[in-house]
Order: sequence, then C-alpha cells, then structure tokens
Amino acid sequence: MAASNYSLKVNRDLLDPNFESYRLSLDPIPTYNVELDAAVEEVKLKDTQYTLEHMRAFGMYNYLHLDPWYEDSVLFVDCKGRVLSLTITLDTALGKPREVFHLPAECSQREDSLCASLSLTSATWAALSDGTGRLYLLRTGKRGDSSHMKWEALFSADLGEPFIIFHSVSHVQAGVHTMEVLLLRILKDPEETKGSGYSVSLEWITVANKKYEVKKKRVLRGKSVPHYAAVEPQGKGLMVASEKPFVFTDVDGRPVEQPDPEPMEVEKADPIYFWQQTAEDITVCVRVPEGVTKEEVQFRLTANDISIGVQSFPPLLEGQLYTSVDPEASAWIFKNDKSLEVTLQKRSEGPMWPELVLGDRRGEYVMSDEQAALIHERLTHLTSEDLNGNPDRDKPPCNSQELEDCDGFPEDSSSLTHFDGESLRPTQVVNLGSHQYLFTVDVNPSEMPCLCLRHDVDALVWQPRPDQPSNMWEHVATFNALGYVQASKRDKKFATCAPNFSYASLCECLRRAFIYRQPAPVETVLFNRKQGRQVGQVAKQQVASLDSDKSILGFRATNERLYILTATNLFVLKTSH
Repeated sequence: MAASNYSLKVNRDLLDPNFESYRLSLDPIPTYNVELDAAVEEVKLKDTQYTLEHMRAFGMYNYLHLDPWYEDSVLFVDCKGRVLSLTITLDTALGKPREVFHLPAECSQREDSLCASLSLTSATWAALSDGTGRLYLLRTGKRGDSSHMKWEALFSADLGEPFIIFHSVSHVQAGVHTMEVLLLRILKDPEETKGSGYSVSLEWITVANKKYEVKKKRVLRGKSVPHYAAVEPQGKGLMVASEKPFVFTDVDGRPVEQPDPEPMEVEKADPIYFWQQTAEDITVCVRVPEGVTKEEVQFRLTANDISIGVQSFPPLLEGQLYTSVDPEASAWIFKNDKSLEVTLQKRSEGPMWPELVLGDRRGEYVMSDEQAALIHERLTHLTSEDLNGNPDRDKPPCNSQELEDCDGFPEDSSSLTHFDGESLRPTQVVNLGSHQYLFTVDVNPSEMPCLCLRHDVDALVWQPRPDQPSNMWEHVATFNALGYVQASKRDKKFATCAPNFSYASLCECLRRAFIYRQPAPVETVLFNRKQGRQVGQVAKQQVASLDSDKSILGFRATNERLYILTATNLFVLKTSH
C-alpha cells in the first residue's frame, strides 16, 4: 500500500478576512486558588538526559490532565504517588483534591526515572505510568458521579525502560474489552553516530482478554519527539505528526520488513504545466495530448477550484487554488493545438502565491526576468565572494557540525501521517513544512484529539476523521491571528483552547496567562474611524497574573474555566461571562 500525498482542505467559511485585532480587555478574571497538601514533583532532567528531545518530551510535560468525559474535573499525580482528582461544582467553595489511586510504596525510584503520566482512556478506564517503567490499567468506575470510588488496578506490568503515556483508547473487539496504549521513550541508539546518540521510540501496546494481558506490541522509531500521536477509536490505525518521519521497526519482537528504498537517481518527469504570476494575475500553460481539438477540452473554474482535462484522459490539473480568483475576469485560449493558456485574475492583488493548486507538484513555476533581477538585488548584501564574509577576521566562519539541534531550522520533512494498523504502512501523508504545530486538544472524547496548526497568521483546528479517507482531517475551527500572536510570546510554555472554541489561551513559564476570545457582539456602538464604519463584534485579549513565583507545570481549559497547576497550587480561572 503506497502512501498518497494529501493536502489539508481549508474551509473558507471558517476564515475571517475582515478580522482586525484583539482589543485588550481590563475586565477582571475571577481566580480561585487551591493549596496542595503535597507538592507536585517536577522531575528534573539528569545529566544523561541532555538532548533537545528529552526537553521536549519530559521537560515540557503537562502534569495536569483534564477529564474529557466529565467536564470541570482535573487530575494530577503528587510527589507521594497519589493520583488526585478535583471536580468543581461551585467556584466559590472549592474543596481539596481527593485521592483516587495510590501508586505502591515499593515503587523504587530509578536514577533515570521520569514523571508519572496519566491518560484517561474512557469514561470508566485510565492508564497510568509510575515513571520507572511500570504500566497500570485502572478501572475507575463512572468518575463523574458522587460515589468517590477508588480506582482498581486490573493490569500491571514492568515494560522495561521508563516511558510516558502519550495516548490511550478503549474499545470492545469481538466481544472482548481491548485497550490500546501509546508509550513514548527516548533510548540510547548505538547506530546513531552523527546526531545526539538517541532515538525516539513510540510503542503501541494492545492489552485484551479477560485476564488483561499484552496481546500485541508494535514499535515505531524516529529522530524527533512527535508533536501529536494518537490511536484510532477502534484501534485500526495510528496518526503521528512529527518533524522527522517515523517507521514501524518491529512487532512482538520480530523486525518489520522495510520497503525497498527508492533509487537515489530518479528521473524527473516533465512538468505537465508551467505557470507565472504578477501581483494581479496568473498565467498557466498546460500541455495537452497530441491531436486534441478545442471541443474536447473540459474546463471548469470557480472562485476557489480549477479543473482542466481532455475527454478520455485523466485530469491534467485539478484541485483547490491557493487563494481565490475572479472567474468572470479569467479566460483560456487554445494555442497551436499543443497547449492551453489560462489567465486567472487574483481576487486580492499583491500577495504572491507559493503554489498554484494545493498539493500539486506536477507543474513548474517560471519566474520572470524582472522578478529574478529584483530578488537578486535584494539578496546581494547577503552574499560575498570571500569564504568568510565576517569582517572580524580572527573569528572562524560558522561550522554547521557544531550546531545543536535547537539551532537548526525546522525541516521541510515535518509531516502528519496516517498508518494502517494491519499493514503498518503509511496510507496518507500531509507535508506540514509551512504549518507550525501549536497544540492538541480533546474536543469530543469519542473521537481522536484535534490538532491546531498555524496557517499564515491564523491558527486552524483539525479534527481527524479516519473513517473518511477522502477528508481524513476536517477543518473545524479558526482562531484569528493566533498564529501571529503566539509567535511573539517568547516565554510561551503551553497553549490550549476551549472545547467549544470560544477562546484560546497561552501561558508562560511563570505567572502569566493570556486569553484570546473570539469575536462576540458588543452591547455599545463602536466606530472604526479609519474605515468609517460601525463595529458590531470585538475580539478580546485578557491577561491573568497568578499570585505565585513557582513555574507553571500544567495548563488545561474547559468551556467555563482555565486550570493552571504549579508545584504547590492549583489555580482556577473563571472564563465564562
């Protein structure tokens, strides 16, 4: 099964081209504080855990867990090994977090131990790691009721090297209760001689049967910590978003046969079309099969899509245009019985398109002489005939081999991949080179977690739909200008949003949190002097400053509240009006 390249399809109805800005609001944010009777133990990285990937996976771990089945219930593990739960019914009368499970006292602390990690698998199950390499599967009962029952461990196994739980799901397969758990490890790799000496391992474990035992174990390896990794609700597949690709290496200890690598020298196919552009329009020249007449050409153009074909042949050019065009002002002509020349009038003058049709790589962009000369002129000051252009002669030029991972630029290999659970091969791959990953959020607990990506200045939320191969990632929400805003927060640690998309929120390493509310109707009349029109909706930015000097360890949002965890306190911010 060969993987097909897939382009994320933006729902233009969810974009707001008229969005202006966030207005700073001085409305107070009611903030409530719960003092913890035992600290949340922040695991400090050891000298052996020195790589950027260790920092991403463990140094930036979110210690607070939101229960997506029971809103306004959060959980965390403290330094005594207690799993504590806090459910809020009244903001002004917050109780103490109650203990629902206690890790065994004999859990020996390994030198390379990690933080305890928790994943709420279903409405009645949870997966827990003690940070030393032991996995627990816990029957929790219905967590939302007031019975306060203690959790029961029905599965416990030492799985070797320490890990954190990345994701888990529960389902019934052929009448048997089955749990899928995704574990993340960073392991010393003897074959890794050029880089850090470590590789990233994702271990997909299936626990089933009445005795709850490991039925299957699949391992993926990669070179970077995944931004996103989740198992499908029925365990039929896996989705991974990462800067560097992952591949399955073994199943139940047996190596997976890797597909033959493509030959290094691949003859590049001739482009099917060529295109040029100016600030106002685009010209496309499409080659047509020999002997085709004008009457056989099939041409269709809307504001956002184009389709060019010839009877009895596959489409020559088809798909979603990069941005909108004016169909009424666009035209095509048949030239020399060999090619079709199309002129597209841009709706918005100025911005240059990086591609013609989203995801189509069969064409070639031809730059005009004027554009090439202009770019050359702008880049002249950056070039030098001297090997070391640095005027400070006693300093050697930069040696790329001395760069750390964090000094490099993100590679264009960043991708979002869907793996089939049976063949273990990728079925669809999205290139995320231009789309920065921002955060993951559970919107509907019965579906896979959503991921939020930066698209230009906006942040777009994508809901995976594994049962819809033609539209596997659906654009479900947009946070206006959040991609631009978050880039300016140099101390940003966590980001999230409300499940109903009413607001997004960022927090820094210490003290401050920012809330970005989506445009809402205003009661008073506002007037935009610059554009000479009334403003009916306003998007607000609010800033909360916590009364704490401890670093923020956990950060979660519901429709009503924002939860912020430090080592000694749990802060609850009332976000609903």
